[in-house]
Amino acid sequence: MDLIKINHISKAYDGHQALSDISLTIPDKSIFGLLGPNGAGKTTLIRIITKIIQQDQGKVFLNEEEITYELIRKIGYLPEERGLYKKMKVGEQLIYLSQLKGLSRDLAVKRINIWLEKLDLKSWWNKNVEDLSKGMAQKVQFIATVLHEPALLILDEPFSGFDPVNADLIKNEILELRDKGATIIFSTHRMESVEELCENITLINQSKKILDGSVKQIKEEHKQGQYIIDYAGTLSTRESFDVLSITDLEGDLKRANIKFNQASKPNDLIAQLTNSVQLFAFSEKIPTINEIFISKVSPSDE
Repeated sequence: MDLIKINHISKAYDGHQALSDISLTIPDKSIFGLLGPNGAGKTTLIRIITKIIQQDQGKVFLNEEEITYELIRKIGYLPEERGLYKKMKVGEQLIYLSQLKGLSRDLAVKRINIWLEKLDLKSWWNKNVEDLSKGMAQKVQFIATVLHEPALLILDEPFSGFDPVNADLIKNEILELRDKGATIIFSTHRMESVEELCENITLINQSKKILDGSVKQIKEEHKQGQYIIDYAGTLSTRESFDVLSITDLEGDLKRANIKFNQASKPNDLIAQLTNSVQLFAFSEKIPTINEIFISKVSPSDE
């Protein structure tokens, strides 16, 4: 089941085409990666989903219902440009923001206390936001985004400014929110986070959707018949495979990246290799999302 359906969205600003006929679906209770280089149109699409701006063409549906301002209350949005009232106290600010999302004061206080405890901010309830470090302020903003337990969370660069320990803490909270039933749109430039968190992705470049599908399927489609082997002996290019690179390991061991030129099974390649070298390790080279991203948006490919 799809929670979000985006049908033929287009948007232009003063002659600049920000989005061109974008259509995609986001499965319910999943983490969805919205990817693209700077200026690709990701933020424009997020602002259309949240009705901050209006599209020129197309429609956005949440649970089969066209997005309205009333439905926006079911969304939690963490923008890349953070914004908290610096002179307000942490607890006071979180109560205010949660009441804007429809929570009663009592329920807001209860949930705020739980989240401050989880993110190690309990002692900051009565301190001003301006006294927080950047990372601590981002934790407060994250709490404000999730307090009303939205069905849809939109997180734009949620790990920006976090050290590795706190980035891992927030990553685990995101996974827990997914497991409890939230659908999460995750926009980031950190491709390793995409590998860890996202089940499905869409890649936008120069206003157009250029890649869409499950992470597993996309990586499978972009394999290039390459294998990594650890071996001892002399390895040279043959008719059936090319040696792309060789790296020295310990002792006589070497590691090679080879490309198999035949549409055959890996066992055929292993059989050929063992005729000339002593083979210690053999694995297929699966492209990373980062490698696929670069190959798709590289200027040389335009």
